[in-house]
Amino acid sequence: MIRPSPSTLRLLIPALSLAVLLIAVFYLQPRAMSYVGLNLLFNLAVPIALATIAQMMIMSVNDLDLSMGTFVSFTACVAATYLHSSPLFGILILAVAIAIYIAMGVIIYIRDLPSIVVTLGMSFVWGGFAVLLLPAPGGTAPDWARFLMTSKPPLVPIAIVASVVIALISHLIVMRSSVGVLIRGIGGNERSLQRAGWSVVTLRAAAYGLAGLFAVLSGIALVGLTTSADANIALRYTLLSIAGVILGGGEFIGGRVSPIGAVIGALTLTLAGSFLSFLRISPDWQIGAQGAILIIVLALRLLLDRVEKREKRS
Repeated sequence: MIRPSPSTLRLLIPALSLAVLLIAVFYLQPRAMSYVGLNLLFNLAVPIALATIAQMMIMSVNDLDLSMGTFVSFTACVAATYLHSSPLFGILILAVAIAIYIAMGVIIYIRDLPSIVVTLGMSFVWGGFAVLLLPAPGGTAPDWARFLMTSKPPLVPIAIVASVVIALISHLIVMRSSVGVLIRGIGGNERSLQRAGWSVVTLRAAAYGLAGLFAVLSGIALVGLTTSADANIALRYTLLSIAGVILGGGEFIGGRVSPIGAVIGALTLTLAGSFLSFLRISPDWQIGAQGAILIIVLALRLLLDRVEKREKRS
């Protein structure tokens, strides 16, 4: 009898949770089983998926980014202001922001600082910059961003199509490319990489640079959907991105991450929130539902880990 590998099981659990939640949605609201219904349910999936992949890059080197939500908010404000009115200057600002992300990863490693403390401090910096750009909600999304995020491909809504593309691209980068393997190696066994002659500083810089890039794309995608921005528009993305990575089979240490699972986790959290909003239920219940899904999935993973350990002992 062929048994699925532990990595496959880690991917099946979030996929199963998404399927169960989707079936429940269709049962309670049959009208959601349509192009328009799916588009409403997964409307915010793309920016959340991109932010989750960004957080996953940080977690792959055993760090944690508590500034993700404010950074996405900052990039959204840049996209709604300078990227719209002065594209070249807006691109320059976003490039500098990614460079700061890279520098942050290097400083954390060289000075042996806790990533939680550094990124928490940076969250106030990004939040301050966002308020300086947009003291009040406003701005205008770039036409090309609005076109990409509101386009209507045949058969399947753009949110699902884009999520599949994000999952495939991130899988190729993290799981198939040599850089991705080395980055995950930092989380798994940093000393072995050093002994093999690889530069840990360079690889950590690459991980933080990729995280910054995906977070920038998340902010642009969010503005493309909302057509405007706000300094607090994506504050929840910090916790949602962490939950999406864990829900998708990732772990806080060991370099164990799953790009496809992370995107599925982001879709699951988006579906939970969108469905309750669809029913006009309080946002407090949305947070509770997302937390309950995470707890159930983690409980299943813990149960499977215990079963595997017992089988190995026997």
